[in-house]
Amino acid sequence: MSFSQVGDEEGQAATLSPAATPISSYPEPVAAESCGGRSTRSREQPAAPPMGFPGAAVVTSCPTGHPAYSQSLPRDARSAEVARRLVRTALTVWGLGSLAADATLVITELVANAIDHARLPSIRVTVSRPSTNRVRLGVVDRSRALPVLKAASCGDQLRGRGMLIVDSLTEQWGTELYRWGKQVWAELWDGGTE
Repeated sequence: MSFSQVGDEEGQAATLSPAATPISSYPEPVAAESCGGRSTRSREQPAAPPMGFPGAAVVTSCPTGHPAYSQSLPRDARSAEVARRLVRTALTVWGLGSLAADATLVITELVANAIDHARLPSIRVTVSRPSTNRVRLGVVDRSRALPVLKAASCGDQLRGRGMLIVDSLTEQWGTELYRWGKQVWAELWDGGTE
């Protein structure tokens, strides 16, 4: 597999797989919902975004906002490692490496949730930077089923606690609903910058 080099304004560089592409702008929110005690936004979008596997693309970064990093992946457990690598790359380029441990665990749980509950063979992972010290991780899939925040005392269940982990490691998380599916997102904040 070949990798392409990207850099930011300060000349830092990181590698991304050729399938990593900048994400497009999102539609404005049209309704609000509650998910796991956290504020969420429901967004309706008329058409589905591309969920295929794009070819090599030029990827650039900027200090905040769009473009961000995004990659379509197979709905397969092996995609969690690719998603973690994408998150680590973005955080390194943005100088937010202190968030890497928590962010890679969060994206692993979001990807695992999509693998378990999505309908089609691909998912899309997004990493954006809404402000200087905040990062937003997201996983887009073609299911409208909302994630469930289960109680910590779920007995001896070995599975089903992923959203508890997401809830404990993030500032906020939620779900954006689309006509064709959803994006589950989570935001982490680095209090040491700015």
